[in-house]
Amino acid sequence: MSGEVKQPLFDTITVVGVGLISGSLSLALKEKGLVRKVIGVSRTEETTQKALALGLIDEALPIEQAVPKSDLIYVAIPVDVMMPVTQRILDLVTDKQIVVDAGSTKHALCEFLAEHPMRRRFVASHPMWGTEYSGPEAAVHNAFVGRTCVICEKEKSDADAVAKVEEMYRALGMHLIYMDADSHDMHTAYISHISHITSFALANTVLEKEKEEDAIFELASGGFESTVRLAKSNPAMWVPIFMQNRENVLDVLNEHISQLRKFKACLEKENYGYLLQLIEDANKIRRIIK
Repeated sequence: MSGEVKQPLFDTITVVGVGLISGSLSLALKEKGLVRKVIGVSRTEETTQKALALGLIDEALPIEQAVPKSDLIYVAIPVDVMMPVTQRILDLVTDKQIVVDAGSTKHALCEFLAEHPMRRRFVASHPMWGTEYSGPEAAVHNAFVGRTCVICEKEKSDADAVAKVEEMYRALGMHLIYMDADSHDMHTAYISHISHITSFALANTVLEKEKEEDAIFELASGGFESTVRLAKSNPAMWVPIFMQNRENVLDVLNEHISQLRKFKACLEKENYGYLLQLIEDANKIRRIIK
């Protein structure tokens, strides 16, 4: 019907941790008219005030006051504190509320919450998007459009909770895929976590060998800048991810080191034919990533 006003998906949501992901989510939900009110929960007053000033949240409350007022509670905090905080939230919710996380690791959290009496109101999700920046000021518009979101252990969540979360992510323009928690952690180690380790290591290599900061700034090309961009990521977020996904990260790191040794051996032995082959093999990624 022409002129019909679409009802918001949620009346009130609470974002626990007001930073890049939750701030961008709040912006998107507000801009699309999918939520009436956003409450923010943060550990610091500085973050709270920034989020309020930027319009990411409408009100700031302690978690015990925020949760009962919310249809959905979105938890986007470092994974080392994700477990106790999510448990605390599940202790407070009813059968009418939904709890969603945005963590980069899933096995530890899902295992930790497996026996909680309100586990069925929890939906484990991972929107596969991010930047090297953090905090409320890092939030951006249209962040999730065209990106993938992973939902884990769908069968362990109530169907209505999953359906609502799916509707939210699709409304934000995301493509949904489904995995068990172990598969998620393995794949993210190869696709995401190794990229960050490589970037951190490359930054340290350059900082160690190139003592002239002006030279780094002046000579660094677009290729170097894009490769080392992730090295600016927040260590408070990434160390816990590496800790929780240690076995998978070690597996991919060993393979990555093996590949680096091949390149090193080619140069040491002046085996440029094999070097060419290695690069041509790498070029096959074009079939997958345009």
